[in-house]
Amino acid sequence: MLSTTDHTADHIVCAEDLVFSHGERNILDGLSLTIARGTVTVIMGPSGCGKSTFLGLLGGRLQPASGALRFDGKPVPRTPGPDLFRMRRKMGMLFQNSALLTDLSVHDNVAFPIREQTSLPEELIRILVLMKLEMVGLRGARDMMPSQLSGGMMRRVALSRAIALDPVMIMYDEPFVGLDPVSMGVILRLIRSLNDALGLTSVVVTHDVSEGCSIADQVYLMDNGRIAGNGTAEEMLGSKDPWIRQFMQGHADGPVRYHHPAGDYLEEIRGG
Repeated sequence: MLSTTDHTADHIVCAEDLVFSHGERNILDGLSLTIARGTVTVIMGPSGCGKSTFLGLLGGRLQPASGALRFDGKPVPRTPGPDLFRMRRKMGMLFQNSALLTDLSVHDNVAFPIREQTSLPEELIRILVLMKLEMVGLRGARDMMPSQLSGGMMRRVALSRAIALDPVMIMYDEPFVGLDPVSMGVILRLIRSLNDALGLTSVVVTHDVSEGCSIADQVYLMDNGRIAGNGTAEEMLGSKDPWIRQFMQGHADGPVRYHHPAGDYLEEIRGG
């Protein structure tokens, strides 16, 4: 297991004993993990285990009840302000639904964060936008509207926008949902190639085991708001732990019960 208390320069993200609740429900219950610079780290787990919540905490959109969270050597601010906004400038985000602005063209969607965060002249912005679109193979789609794009194209435009400000880290929230096999293959290749070519750190939240493992340097498996296991893709796929093996191999039978909450349904039927 990785050390969760090592805050050296080798780790761009360090989370220790994070606790987050929604009402009476504990979503994160002592989550601890580290993410090494320059890697593709994949966080997997069943729906509702807290994967996307962790991204919300990392981006400062949510605030933990307790615990420590550091990004690029500094604590993630617990209140909105200049420090949080400066930190966010170093982060890119690819949302599950792409979140393109429907009234703006492809060009203007990618240009949006540049216009909002800089005072660059329009001619330079146009050049930067075309460069980012070229990286995802969509320079020729610059004048199209989101309604004219396929799901895979929308995801690639969103990725182009995520790298518009040259972040040091990109967070991907379920990037493979709703994609056909060809589009999924394109997104997988882009995540890996952009990470390596641009010297990024990528944090991919997904429940797609085979896709996530195909690009991961490090895999974390979450369960009930904690880390149930971590290692390389090969180590996780070959794990002998019953819970890890059930999730990674998609077995119906195992420690994860079909009924919720788990219990003796015959006793319930009998009135016990």
